[in-house]
Amino acid sequence: MKPIIIGVAGGSGSGKTTVVHEITKALGPDDVSVIQHDSYYHDRSAVPLKDRLWLNYDHPHALETQLLIEHLRELKDGKSVQLPVYDFATHTRTTDTITVDPRNVVIIEGILILAEPALRDLMDIRVFVDTDPDLRVIRRIERDMTERDRTMESVVEQYMRTVRPMHLEFVEPTRRWAHVIIPEGGHNEVGVDMLITKIRAIVGR
Repeated sequence: MKPIIIGVAGGSGSGKTTVVHEITKALGPDDVSVIQHDSYYHDRSAVPLKDRLWLNYDHPHALETQLLIEHLRELKDGKSVQLPVYDFATHTRTTDTITVDPRNVVIIEGILILAEPALRDLMDIRVFVDTDPDLRVIRRIERDMTERDRTMESVVEQYMRTVRPMHLEFVEPTRRWAHVIIPEGGHNEVGVDMLITKIRAIVGR
């Protein structure tokens, strides 16, 4: 059986990762492969470090989505792929890769995965995680400061300069392409349980 491709989209800090975690926990890690769209950011090593901080990382062009599309097609054909490893502290790709195997369910997670028609067409289930903006920005600040070695000032500046306007222009409109909208993210137990039930039904067939 070819893998079922599930896309989990939503704004930065909406709770996408929590939803993916709940799906993986319910189905079992041996049946699920997870791919982060963030892994496909273009390498910026050719740009001086001080200038990298001012690039727009929330525009669709910041990501090598075509490579992700090629990887998903290979997974559908039963082939393993080499996932890029991106360093968010330096905005560069490392020389390392992570092997992703074709399992029953392949989940793609990212803010812009529903913005590209060719990528959307590969998905069997498209999910949009919808969370209030104030919660999203607080979660983003906490994540970037603890996981990506950022200062609060830099996170807030980036949010106002690119994250918020790009969300309004590119992320929010993609909810129209979702089969399922989950308010409150992973904390919406009813919504997540219904999604898991649907996935199990498809896998069972």
